[in-house]
Parts: sequence; C-alpha cells; structure tokens
Amino acid sequence: MSSFETLRALMEIPGPTGQEQQVMAWLRERWAPKAERVWTTKVGNLLAHIGGRGPILLLQAHADEIGFVVKSIDANGFLWLANAQAGVANPTKRYPAGQPALVVGRHQTIEGVFATATGHILNAHQRQKDALEFDDLFVDIGVASRAEAFERGVHVGAGVIWNPPVRRLGTRIYGKAIDDRVSLAIMTELLESTDLNDLRYDLYFAATVQEEIGLAGASSLRPDVDADLAIALDNGLVGDIPTVSERDMPTVLGGGPTLVHKDHYVHYDVNIIWKLADLAEQQGIPVQHAVYQQFGSDGAALIRQGIPAALLAPATRYTHSAFEMIDERDIDHTLALLAAFVTTR
Repeated sequence: MSSFETLRALMEIPGPTGQEQQVMAWLRERWAPKAERVWTTKVGNLLAHIGGRGPILLLQAHADEIGFVVKSIDANGFLWLANAQAGVANPTKRYPAGQPALVVGRHQTIEGVFATATGHILNAHQRQKDALEFDDLFVDIGVASRAEAFERGVHVGAGVIWNPPVRRLGTRIYGKAIDDRVSLAIMTELLESTDLNDLRYDLYFAATVQEEIGLAGASSLRPDVDADLAIALDNGLVGDIPTVSERDMPTVLGGGPTLVHKDHYVHYDVNIIWKLADLAEQQGIPVQHAVYQQFGSDGAALIRQGIPAALLAPATRYTHSAFEMIDERDIDHTLALLAAFVTTR
C-alpha cells in the first residue's frame, strides 16, 4: 500500500476526540503482524512494542480529530452543538456551514450537513451579523422529529465531524483529519518498510487519545513506556499562502518535515533536534526549522513526564479545517528521516 493509500484510509475513519476506537482498531490490525506486542491502556491509548535493542525510543502521534459533540436535539430533530475541544471555538473559523457532517453515535454513524439559516429567510438582525455563533449553527440529518433522530442512533454526547472526501491536487492531498492521521500513516509505513533486525533502539509506538482537548492521553504514557527519548509526530504549519507572513512562518509545503524548536508550551530537546538535523544533512533529506507560537503537541506532555522529546512535523496547510492539505513529498521525506534515525548507527 502506498503512503497515499495508507493516509487516505486513516483520514476516512471517524475518530473525534473521545471516540478514537475505530482508528485504534485499524492501527492494531496493521501493527500487530510485525510488532512484538500491541495493547490498549486503561485510558484508550494504543501502544506497540516493535522490538530492537538499545535505548528505549518512543514514536508518538495522536488519533483524535477536530469536531463537535451533540449538546441537544430539538423537537424537529435538529442537532445543536458544543465544541469537542478545549474552550469555545468560533464556528466560522473551523466549521463552515455547508460541509457534510458525520455523527458518530454509540453503535452507528449518521450522515448530515452543517447548516444555518440562509438567503431570503434571514431576518434583519441575521443579515447584519458578520459571523456565525453556536446559536446559528446546527446539523440537519434529514429527520422531522427528536424521536426520529433517536431512532437513527443520535444521542446527546455523540461526536460530530465534517465528512468531505479525500482529494488529490498533483502531489498535494487534502481533506479532513490530516491532523494527525498523517503521522499515524508514517508510523505504519515505517513499521512495514523497515527491517526490524536493523533497529538501533528498543522501539515503541504510541497512538494517543484526546490530544485536541489538552494532551490528555499522552499525559499518562510514562508508566506504560518509560522511554529514554521520544519523537512526537504531528502536522506542522506553513506560511506559503496569501495573508501569512514569511517573517512569521518561513516553512513551505514540499520543503521537508519541520523540526520545531519551541511551541506554545515547551522548548523541545535540542540534542534530539540536532541529531535529526545532522542525520538529514548526511542522508540528503530536506528539513525545515520553525518556532510555533500558537501550537501545542503531545511532546509537551512527554517532556513534563521526564521524557526528552523532539517534535517532527510534516508541513500542512489549512490546519484545523475540513480542507487540510499536505504534500506527498513531505510524507516521504519524513518517513525517510525516521527510517534513518531508527536504523543508522
């Protein structure tokens, strides 16, 4: 399977924060044939002991994706929403009306559309509003009553994600949940393409839950994997689009994975960063360097638990949107750098 097919398969799986089980099941099936052991922790993280000898190295990425939860269902069967992440999001920034929606219920998924009043039906006050608020945005699943919504499998607390198809534009791939399924795809491809007899570390994988609400799953990892060092993998940021200054964000799509020196929460381990940078130079792999001022990753949770960690981030446009975009070349370069890191002596 190509890196694109692996990524597409993961992007198409629904996995809102707190409901990552389908993603974990897919990963378990792919990881188990080559890993020495795969298991699920009490909080839902999926761990794999890959094998090898030497210092314990943990590669980690999160499984959840941006979304909503159903907070209520009105008498006419419309679904009213709360943010599934920390804080109160402005729905116009992340969840544009008109996107296809998918409700992740207890036993089934239900299709719908993110909707709002439009056009001629708007009253004078609504016409003057510059932005949607949560009281303006709802999900229409094509029913006429609350009872019918219940019959479809909707319930309060169900996750809601946008549900566009995965598309390609040349070497670019775009759609939902590249954050952070791209990293899980890279880990899966690394496992399946590496000769485990060549490992220079005792290698572990972790797919963590609830990153988007505050690094929750990663904050419990140390008792399960007492790693000597870690590389957190998450999608990166780029400044190569209109309205973004190169001075603020000098990274670009197609420029190779990004070595992040600092984000909103922590400074990353300089020894691991420069080891990755030197190795990339030796191997002829392009990399970029960045500081992320409004960004956090599970790497911060690892550092707080006493595990030195770097953040390696494949560059991504339009993060936290339904049209996140990545360049397939950056996937391949990230995979090549990790393969060299875990095997080169």
